[in-house]
Amino acid sequence: MKKIFLPFALLALFVYSGNAQNTFSKGDKVLNLGVGLGGRLYSGSYYTNKTPPISGSFEVGIKDELFDEKSSLGIGGYVGYTGAKYDYSGYGWKYTDVVIGVRGSLHYQLIDNLDSYTGLMLGYDIVSAKSFGTMGTYAGNATASGLAYSWFLGGRYYFSERFAGLLELGYGIAYLNIGVAIKL
Repeated sequence: MKKIFLPFALLALFVYSGNAQNTFSKGDKVLNLGVGLGGRLYSGSYYTNKTPPISGSFEVGIKDELFDEKSSLGIGGYVGYTGAKYDYSGYGWKYTDVVIGVRGSLHYQLIDNLDSYTGLMLGYDIVSAKSFGTMGTYAGNATASGLAYSWFLGGRYYFSERFAGLLELGYGIAYLNIGVAIKL
């Protein structure tokens, strides 16, 4: 009975909105800092010395009550960084990857202290590569900069009025970001 009751109790906790107070409103400014897990970049057996994906974003609340009193809209910037070394028998490339973008987010207050949101990012992925070792007769370009865009889903759980834990799914520099948020 416990195994059946617990999932329903947790679901009710997250679905029940009660009288939750907005954790993100017009005029709020929030700085997010995260470390990424997973991603499409630098996977394969010859990639070594990977730099963990790190990201930062800044968001400002620009509109309250989009469709009811628990909703708000935010806009801000995003930057992410990672790097890796591709080493094949003593030659290869050292890559760095920087994503710079703008994001818009729709926030909805489901429960107290949880700022849940979804949004879109549009930016540019700047890739640079530097070769090393003896490349022989190989001639080619290892850079692949270009447009970056994504949908993301996230939440910030506030442990105090200004400090929160962060969990975000989507594309930026990684598929999953875990970190902290600070309301300024």
